[in-house]
Amino acid sequence: MSAIHSISRRGFVAVLSGFVSAIVLSVGAYAADPVKIGLVAALSGQSAKSGEAITRGLTVAIEEINSKGGVLGGRKIELIRRDDESNPAKGQIAARELIFKEKVAVFFGGLDSPVSLAIVPVANKAKVPFIGVWAAATPITRNGANPNYVFRVSAVDAIVDRALMQYAKKTYSTKKAGLILINNPWGESNEKGLKAASKIENVEIVGIEKFESKDVDVVPQLLRLKKAGADTLFLVANAAPGAQMMKSLGRMGWDVPVVSHWGISGGRFPELAGNMAEKVHFVQTYSFFGEQNEVGKKLLKRLIDKYDDIKGPEDVIPPVGVANAYDAMHLVAMAIDKAGSTDGDAIRKALTEIGPYNGLIKNYDKPFTDDNHDALSHNDYVMVRYYGNQIKAVK
Repeated sequence: MSAIHSISRRGFVAVLSGFVSAIVLSVGAYAADPVKIGLVAALSGQSAKSGEAITRGLTVAIEEINSKGGVLGGRKIELIRRDDESNPAKGQIAARELIFKEKVAVFFGGLDSPVSLAIVPVANKAKVPFIGVWAAATPITRNGANPNYVFRVSAVDAIVDRALMQYAKKTYSTKKAGLILINNPWGESNEKGLKAASKIENVEIVGIEKFESKDVDVVPQLLRLKKAGADTLFLVANAAPGAQMMKSLGRMGWDVPVVSHWGISGGRFPELAGNMAEKVHFVQTYSFFGEQNEVGKKLLKRLIDKYDDIKGPEDVIPPVGVANAYDAMHLVAMAIDKAGSTDGDAIRKALTEIGPYNGLIKNYDKPFTDDNHDALSHNDYVMVRYYGNQIKAVK
């Protein structure tokens, strides 16, 4: 009986030891599970360059974060992408898939404001933070939700429009503005912003014209603006329709200054617009040309080392997608660590508490607050133009 008892005891200890080991291994595996981060952006079509730029900015930032141990005490970050094809309905589907199937902790948005505006209610209802890194429509972050799970490291139409109006007035002595806007919610957002800015800057808006994304002839709208006496045109459109507008302007032979929002930098604008591309001055949040801060020097080197098609600053196209996404990813990682979990509400609260962070675009003190979910201001914009295929600051 004693021997049998001894064997039974040894067997019990062995089983218990195996059980404990299994628990330890299970806990270890759980702790090592990656933190999933999503991206919904244009990865195909005319605006695919924007999605690729955002992807590169996020990817380099994630590699930096993971090389230092990841987040939450050792969990690596994993990026999962979905193509919205610049289509709001497909953007919503992609967002739901990332939230409910992939279980992302946070997800980022792309170039198109109509797509981001469609995603906003999905993110707020699911209580998963949604970070804009390009789309600039004012209502994306200022959406009336409480609590609001939408944040942005990007331009804001209401602020950009004031900056564009000030730039035109200073550079071209603009007195009579003609607005040529894409006919969608992004165009509507900028129509409101430009109207408000014109009153502040004492510039008369003599005409407002809309055009569709597939229009190949915008001459009728431009003729009306010319007849109204516009001395400067304010363009709001993405690359392909923006190029058609500029080609129409070229066919008319109308030599008028064009000041644009940054949608034209998200695709093949110089290829599509030809020599008319260089006539447009537009806004960005960052340029890799000129003297770089320490973060800029390191990032440019990493981009050159990682991507065969990047030989220098002229190849980081479009720069705004890379820059905004890079800073935003680092800020999100800080928030996840501060939250201590991947819970959406905890991350939302943590985003309003992080800082300071020495970033690429600027040194962020307190990037977000309860009342302001936009990390960038009018002080963070730079005016640029195309020189061939290169985006450089206006000389």
